[in-house]
Amino acid sequence: MYKIKTYNKISKTGLEVFDDKYTVGDEVENADGAIVRSAALHDVEFPESLKAIARAGAGTNNIPIDRCSEQGIVVFNTPGANANAVKELVIAAMLISSRRVVSGIEWVKTLKSGTEDVGKAVEKGKSAFAGPEIKGKSLGVIGLGAIGVMVANAANSLGMTVYGYDPYLSVKSAWNLTHNAVHIFDINEIFEKCDYITVHVPLTDSTKNLINGDSIAKMKDGVRILNFARNGLVDNAALKAALESGKVAAYVTDFPSEDILEADGVIAIPHLGASTPESEDNCASMAARELIDYIENGNIVNSVNLPEITMPRSGKNRVCVIHKNIPNMLTAITGIFAEDNVNIENLLNKSRGDYAYTMLDIGDSDVSAVAQEIKAIDGVIRVRVI
Repeated sequence: MYKIKTYNKISKTGLEVFDDKYTVGDEVENADGAIVRSAALHDVEFPESLKAIARAGAGTNNIPIDRCSEQGIVVFNTPGANANAVKELVIAAMLISSRRVVSGIEWVKTLKSGTEDVGKAVEKGKSAFAGPEIKGKSLGVIGLGAIGVMVANAANSLGMTVYGYDPYLSVKSAWNLTHNAVHIFDINEIFEKCDYITVHVPLTDSTKNLINGDSIAKMKDGVRILNFARNGLVDNAALKAALESGKVAAYVTDFPSEDILEADGVIAIPHLGASTPESEDNCASMAARELIDYIENGNIVNSVNLPEITMPRSGKNRVCVIHKNIPNMLTAITGIFAEDNVNIENLLNKSRGDYAYTMLDIGDSDVSAVAQEIKAIDGVIRVRVI
């Protein structure tokens, strides 16, 4: 039996992926794996039994990645599982930032039946809420991951000219991106050419305040900016100044903060990007499958701290080793098998930054003693026999 701890309310559809070999719940102790959505885990002390954490979503800022790596805990996320939900809201954001739908609705609510017919009042006042169509306009997409690609493709279908920027564009994203999109290699071209700019990158030291006073100064007058990726990607002080001067026509964000709530031209949405039942089901189901494959087979897919590595089973026993990415480690591990006269049927080793992962398939040999010897190697973090 395996144990899975939940740190948030997780979609029932996702939890149903676990079969009767698993006990799942928020009261589980000494868990083998964990699923989390938004709960902050930085102050949580993980049990030695914990092998993996799966984030039912893309961002992992709520998980202590460095500490997990040091403890040999694999951290997964679910890229693309909520992409369609976010894409739909981004498209809606472009429309409402252009047509002033939100402010128009709020104005209509203020109309009272009285001396003037409401219909006449609407006809008289509607011009204050006019705005441009998005067809024929240019959209700059910064970050061409799962969400960025879907936004680019949808905007293209709506008749927009799409410019995409991503210095780390993956082969998968390149294949999925519409051939009509113009791949930009200098982010300044996005700032200079686009009527709308949407940001879809993680928050890192290099992307913090990506949209700032300098970048806004390069933009077209009346540009509309959308942020459905992360709080911190936009310098709010610079943005407010640009809204006040008219340089920026509108800013739509899924990350409200107190300093911009009252700013004219800001449409703040209460973090609804992935808040659809379909998205929650997809994220939870993917997270569950990632945990199962790792716990039962040692395979790693969609990890944010360990290399992606999968290998078909070819022996009765599989030895999985998380270790530092340092010279001669593989030689030390395989040397122990040789010394104990244990044959290795298959082996795969990959690294990612400071860490590496080695899987070895063994026949019917008892490898418990070998596992203990491997644990003693300097630089080995965790050993599992499956």
